[in-house]
Amino acid sequence: MTNREFIDRFETGTLDEAFHHADHVRLAFAYLSECSVLEALDRFAGALKSYAAARGKSQLYHETITYAYFFLIRERMARAGAIDWDGFAGRNPDLLVWKVGILGRYYSEATLQSDLARAVFLMPDKIQG
Repeated sequence: MTNREFIDRFETGTLDEAFHHADHVRLAFAYLSECSVLEALDRFAGALKSYAAARGKSQLYHETITYAYFFLIRERMARAGAIDWDGFAGRNPDLLVWKVGILGRYYSEATLQSDLARAVFLMPDKIQG
């Protein structure tokens, strides 16, 4: 499925399968492949909020997690150069892991569990050594 098809199917609610973490990463990749960074972020976050609301699960949207993964994906895309989804996923398996994922390097569990982190993007609170 092309990036455009994936976006269109997500935005229209016609994806046939459940939407898991790796699908979130794929959607961010698709938006970043099609739009400028700020437009991609706006569309990605808006689409996730709409998806959650349509399923009665608005409380599941988490802004810090959404933005942090988005910008990690953007950085990895810039480092890789022109690459398709399969190539990107193959080179970045750490981005596809949800539980005990990459954000544990940058954020304490307490920060990610906070209501503030859910509502607004928070800067990382762990120092890498």
